[in-house]
Amino acid sequence: MQNEQVFSVQGDAELIARAGHLFASAQSEFLCAARDLKTWSQPEARAAIRNRMRTANSSDFASRKLLSPVALAHEEDRAHLRLVQSKGALVRISGSQLPHETILIDRRVMILAGRETPTGREYTVTTSPILVDGVHSLFRAIWDSAFDLDTYLRSDIPHLDADGRLILNALGSGLTDESAAQRLGVSLRTYRRRVAELMAKLEANSRFQAGLRAGESGLSR
Repeated sequence: MQNEQVFSVQGDAELIARAGHLFASAQSEFLCAARDLKTWSQPEARAAIRNRMRTANSSDFASRKLLSPVALAHEEDRAHLRLVQSKGALVRISGSQLPHETILIDRRVMILAGRETPTGREYTVTTSPILVDGVHSLFRAIWDSAFDLDTYLRSDIPHLDADGRLILNALGSGLTDESAAQRLGVSLRTYRRRVAELMAKLEANSRFQAGLRAGESGLSR
């Protein structure tokens, strides 16, 4: 892909068939920005970059993952990111709105993921220097203001237990307090007490604010 190119493909299989070799070709830098860990589903691409990282020296290869708080909604996701970090990747969490996925390879190739459709996700691949450099600059600007994974996990963002998540889901269901309490099998008084406890944990002054706070922290997923 020495000449400037822009093309789109439909679905993970077509992306791997036409551009899968690009992942293994990474020589100096692999940057990834995404909302969560479920955007990228093709195991071949994951394996290619893992193999590249195994053979790369930390001094000459940089792998960076920039994610939103949604990526920390579940303990297994947090464990996965800790593992990725232990293998040499740098992981940061940003409160800025991030795309479904953007991948930059050696500042020469960019892969943009679109929304999921019934026929698969659409991807756009480009080697346009103007486009790649522009998005690379945006990535670094957000990266510089983001928190590293360990710092973010030590922050005051709460992790809800099973009961807390049930209450949060009940608040988002639109049910009356009476109906929500009945669904959860608790008394109305107990339900309202748990709602108050949840609001205190989320440092929210209203139920609406509690929902916003949970969404911002990825707790509503």
